[in-house]
Amino acid sequence: MRSDQAAPFTVAAVQAAPVFLDRAATVDKACRLIADAARQGARLAVFPEGFIPAYPLWTWFIPPYKTMELRELHADLLDNAIEVDGDEVRMLRSAAADAGINVVIGVNERNVEASGTTLYNAMLVIGADGHLHTCHRKLVPTVAERIVHGQGDGSTLAVHELDIGRLGGLICWENYMPLARYAMYAWGAQIYVAPTWDRGEPWTSTLRHIAKEGRVYVIGCCMPLRRDDIPDRYLFKAYLPDAEWINPGESTIIDPDGKFIVEPVREREEILLAEIDPRKLAGSRFQLDVAGHYARPDIFELTVRRMPRPLVRTIDERAADATAPLDGADEARGYDAL
Repeated sequence: MRSDQAAPFTVAAVQAAPVFLDRAATVDKACRLIADAARQGARLAVFPEGFIPAYPLWTWFIPPYKTMELRELHADLLDNAIEVDGDEVRMLRSAAADAGINVVIGVNERNVEASGTTLYNAMLVIGADGHLHTCHRKLVPTVAERIVHGQGDGSTLAVHELDIGRLGGLICWENYMPLARYAMYAWGAQIYVAPTWDRGEPWTSTLRHIAKEGRVYVIGCCMPLRRDDIPDRYLFKAYLPDAEWINPGESTIIDPDGKFIVEPVREREEILLAEIDPRKLAGSRFQLDVAGHYARPDIFELTVRRMPRPLVRTIDERAADATAPLDGADEARGYDAL
């Protein structure tokens, strides 16, 4: 996205709630919202963390020794999790391609490459042509999330060249990992997405800091969830606060000076829209370019290990043939076009 080639364009933070633990209904809702954002002129739609089929908020409220309750919820979440090569992802890719819009959406992903019963807190990046650029797995689940999610590896850490520019980003508290954040800057991120469950302070100040530090446009998208959005059959509701809103949302869009373009929106579902001006992005780096003239590679050096870490490596008689690959174990996960 060179400033002399790109005109201003619109982006969207889709502040919406899932159909709780219902994968099919939530994917249908996501596809409708993708089309709606595109109709409003957006060229990028960013959804919250864990949108499909829901962020596992119960892990913050049920005591960890209540294992039978946690097992039941894990089984439901697992049943409704996505697979990268599954029909639901194909539907999302088709929706993006049909609308001609880039999409970032948080999901719970099943580890089909191994046991099939561990989940990852993940983020899909889909191009406006329907190409799946990545399924990034959150590197470190935060505190109670560790009961639900596994750890990702460096193979999905990247900045992606889209038709609107270079997009990078991290999931929720990954954004408190300074080196991961710096990798996004050093790989040239211009648009920075932060799907999240967090809200309020100091989270909002964190997003403003990232925008100012990286001289990037930041799209922070959170899930507005009411107590009534959770079906009564889920008994963990008894552990929740007696309040209408479990999470008020507070999604926001911020410019490269750390200023709000769209201030945090509370307690409603809404598609937040903002205009991105590539010239403002480029011009702001005259003062500060942390991965350019403000870096000191003679003093500081960052190494990022982007090799996949498979749980199983299979070696059989084909290994004797130097041209025969192992069973995908030594290759980074790739994604086919539609």
